[in-house]
Amino acid sequence: MSAARAKAARMKKAVLISAALASLLSTPASAIVGGGAPQTDGVARSVVTIVGSRGNFCTGALIAPKVVLTAAHCVQPGADYKIVDYGPDKQPKLQDVRTVAIHPAFKMQAMINHVATADVALLQLAAPAAGKAPSVLGMPNIPIQVGGRFTIAGVGVTVRGDGKSGGTIRVVSLAATGKPGTLQIRLVDPVGQGTRDGLGACTGDSGAPVYEDKQGGPAIVGVVSWSTGPNGTAGCGGMTGVTPLTLYRDWVMQTARQWGASF
Repeated sequence: MSAARAKAARMKKAVLISAALASLLSTPASAIVGGGAPQTDGVARSVVTIVGSRGNFCTGALIAPKVVLTAAHCVQPGADYKIVDYGPDKQPKLQDVRTVAIHPAFKMQAMINHVATADVALLQLAAPAAGKAPSVLGMPNIPIQVGGRFTIAGVGVTVRGDGKSGGTIRVVSLAATGKPGTLQIRLVDPVGQGTRDGLGACTGDSGAPVYEDKQGGPAIVGVVSWSTGPNGTAGCGGMTGVTPLTLYRDWVMQTARQWGASF
């Protein structure tokens, strides 16, 4: 590729990243779909927004000052990614991502079909995210009980198809349903049980941290991979699919340590 074409490609990616950021910030958000509560402290202190040069945005969580955990399908090869960093002046700035590591066992087609796969990735930041604090990394308590409560914290849209309704960190408590295990956990609003519109992840919440209360406090035990509408229809507000860290925590820890992180 000539220098001119390479420069044009970089500029195009930069424009698309800026467009994704502008879409998020042009109007205030109101909730994770269904009505999650906004938070800036607690588990929300580790949550960051990831924007890509394909115009997409996802959620991630700091597990070390310069290491972000997210979903593999959010950061596929062939695109550039940035973190939206809010400095002391509260104005959004794009922060560089130095390296992306995708779990080697991840299969995109499996994820699209809602089949369990290693939907886990890490981002190495060029510098620590301002005003943020890493969350503790854990694994779900085994066996996972139907009805067990998990908390998700994401920046996704509140209205399906409206990117402008995303960008604010929202937190919601959901309950495990079906046959939760080490490969996949399916969460629903405990009130509607996935049969009618309720609380749940939506566009932009992919990669969001999933927390379970531990003796020492909440710990990340998985990431959000997908969502459906009520009764398995397309959309949001029905079921939230989670990739638990049970089989992948060792890879996460090893990769982060190779980047200089300490736990």
